Parts: sequence; C-alpha cells; structure tokens
Amino acid sequence: MNKLNISKGLSNTSMILYEDQEIVVCHKPAGVPVQSAAVREKDMVSILRNHIVSEHTVPGDIYVVHRLDQPVEGVLVFAKTKRAAADLGRQVSDGSMKKIYHAIVVVSPCAKRIGMEDMNEWYTLVDYLVKDGRKNHSFVSDANNKAAKRAELRFRILKRWTMEEGEYALAEIELKTGRHHQIRVQMAHAGLPLLGDRKYVPSENETNYSFSEVSIGDGNVDGSSGFVRNQARTGLALCAVSLTFRHPATGKTMRFEVEPQNEVLREFSQK
Repeated sequence: MNKLNISKGLSNTSMILYEDQEIVVCHKPAGVPVQSAAVREKDMVSILRNHIVSEHTVPGDIYVVHRLDQPVEGVLVFAKTKRAAADLGRQVSDGSMKKIYHAIVVVSPCAKRIGMEDMNEWYTLVDYLVKDGRKNHSFVSDANNKAAKRAELRFRILKRWTMEEGEYALAEIELKTGRHHQIRVQMAHAGLPLLGDRKYVPSENETNYSFSEVSIGDGNVDGSSGFVRNQARTGLALCAVSLTFRHPATGKTMRFEVEPQNEVLREFSQK
C-alpha cells in the first residue's frame, strides 16, 4: 500500500489502496473535493495526476467515475483510461457498483414514530430530490416535479446509544442511486440527520433542529446539547467504508474497505 501525501497545508493524507494500468482506488480524506473548478484548490484529480508524474507509477490520466461530497471521506475508484471510465460508468448507472457508508445519526422523535429504529433491519427510502445549483443544496419534492430525480437508498441501524443529550445511532447505508447530497437529504428527511451536518441541520447555535428545508413535519431533535455542539466540530460523521465493483479489464470482482478517519465515527463504531 502506497501512502500518498496530499499537499503541504492540508492536514489529511490519502491512501492509495490499489493501482494498475486501468484504475486507482483511494481513501479520500474529508475536506478535499473530488474535482474543483478553483485553479489553486487541491482536489483528488490533480493530486493523483501529480502522483503519477512524481512517483513514475503506472502511466495514465485520471477520469472521475463517481464522487463523494467534499466533507465526506471514504473509498473512491478513478479510471486511468477512457475504456475503464466507460466500463465503470456503466456499473454506476446500472447499480452493479455497490457503495456502503457508515454514519452517526441523531434518532429523532419522527424516526421513532414511523418505526425506523429497529436494530439490523433494512429500511428502504425512496424520495424525489431537486438540486439547487446556486445554493449547492438539494431538497425533497413531489414526484410530479419535473426537476426532481428519483433517489433510493437502504439502511440499517447497527448500534444505538442513549445519552443525556439525546439518542444516537450508527447507521449502515447502501446507495442505490447517486444524487446530489443524497444521503444527507434523505436521512434528515426520514428523521435521522447526520451528526455534524451543518447544511441540512441548523447550526450548533440554534436551539432546535427544525428540518424546515426537508419538510419532515415536527420531527425535531434537541440541538442544544453539549455533545452535539462539541462533536459537530469534528466534521460530518459520514464515511464511504466499502466499495465493490468489477475490474474493467479483467472482470474480477474487487472489494475495498477503509476505517473512518473521523474521530467521532470511529469512536462510535468501536463502542
């Protein structure tokens, strides 16, 4: 396994999990975009291209196959040839590429009322999401909205904790589609907002999580707790922990797993 230093000035490092003539698989750190339009901002594409040049590794360009939001860490596969990019793109489109995430969620009263709290039982969420590119924001809409795209995921609760500040859980999430901010929006809409999410949950200075932007009615969670305020500073508690796909050249099934770097997510996973 080759350690890849991202850049001076960035506190995280990315690990190359696998590399050959067709693909490169990485553990993307939180805070680093997959691909940025900003010239001076380091992103995974430029980092990997520099790695290929500086380390004299197996040649090739870098093609984006799928993405993780900038605050999300986890496993990503990049193609190094157009042929590999096309094949992996088909796997993303037909759903054969399997993406598993772990997240720490706040268990709201709304989630309890609709029964999505039983341990190890898989639940499926289907919503229709609209992306607002100007605000870099997505929201749940009606299926008849022409701008809305169908979003599907399934999840199960692996562990739960009841603390003085509230109830929290470790959720395992499998994406069936790949929409903008999909996990964050759908889980919040279901009453299970992600810990540390400042876009789809009000800021730590507010007294309640109202979820007005994702319309889950009165499924509020007390946001005044010291636990939530303090832990939210460590970042979004979401990690793409597992990725499974077929190698574009050999057809061999490949599976990669990582341990979260997020301190809170790692701590909850070990309890």
